[in-house]
Amino acid sequence: MKAKNESRGVLRLLHALKAAGPQTADTLGRRLGMTSVGARQHLLRLQEDGLVAAEDRSAGVGRPKRIWALTEAGHARFPDNHAGLTVELITAIRKAGGEAMLDRVIAERERAALRSYRERLAGARSLKEKVNRLAKIRSEEGYMATSAAAPEGGLLLVENHCPICVAAKACQGFCRSELALFREVLGEGVSVERAEHILAGARRCVYRIAAR
Repeated sequence: MKAKNESRGVLRLLHALKAAGPQTADTLGRRLGMTSVGARQHLLRLQEDGLVAAEDRSAGVGRPKRIWALTEAGHARFPDNHAGLTVELITAIRKAGGEAMLDRVIAERERAALRSYRERLAGARSLKEKVNRLAKIRSEEGYMATSAAAPEGGLLLVENHCPICVAAKACQGFCRSELALFREVLGEGVSVERAEHILAGARRCVYRIAAR
């Protein structure tokens, strides 16, 4: 039973680091309802497995804080929607019909998603409700998405995981298409800008959304 509980605790830590980014053991403990000592024990186990790494950061006066973050192997523990097969298909489409055919395939994927998203967002009474619903849809699709108020005004759609990241690296048309999809489904009176991008080296993708 103890091993089962430890395994569950380790899994929860991995998800917390993926969803909220680098954190201290104290913060993780509070977030997950465990002691700091327990969180550190799990983190050390994950470090031994190569799934997390620690960095000491100075925070002004006092001792540096030890910040824990997922390694590349840690990020790889999350699903990627059969990345290898997807890349093979992208390559085959390029060989068969060039970039024009690949663009048509992506456009059709975008049209299908737009129809589905519009149905799910129908009846939303405010932009906030639309973004909340959109975050729920994206989470169901594996993006670990959340919505929040932006400090400077407006709203944020935050995607902590990209289940098609390998495919997007092979063809960035997917990223362009998703931005266009958000703009289309939220309507003409709404601006949507990508503020953070995983493919540009960020930990997550963040979209800044505001009424014009």
